[in-house]
Amino acid sequence: MSALPLLQAAQLRPVAADVCVAAQLNPAAMAEAAAAGFRSVVNNRPDHEHGPGQPTSAEIEAAARAAGLEYRHLPVDGGWQSPEQIAAFAELLAQLPRPLLAFCRSGARSTRLFVAAQQG
Repeated sequence: MSALPLLQAAQLRPVAADVCVAAQLNPAAMAEAAAAGFRSVVNNRPDHEHGPGQPTSAEIEAAARAAGLEYRHLPVDGGWQSPEQIAAFAELLAQLPRPLLAFCRSGARSTRLFVAAQQG
């Protein structure tokens, strides 16, 4: 993974055979995600959650599409995910091509969404 420093820095970790979660990714990481074999990216972070220095969903989406990735933005609160948000994540898991990479600030809420969607 040393050839993919942005993904390595984001603490990429598998939650299923074809689904991984990561901490905050920036637009440049989208080319690395595509090079690593991912076909879809889901951003679970609200824009400007921790200020203006965080890349926006639009910036990440443009880079993801340029890299040939499917991209969806499903922003959820870090402390609580609603049943509707869990259902929406389950729908994305069912519809998007895999391997899939979901990310948030630390990877924790994307992991919680994945686990809850599997239980749903």
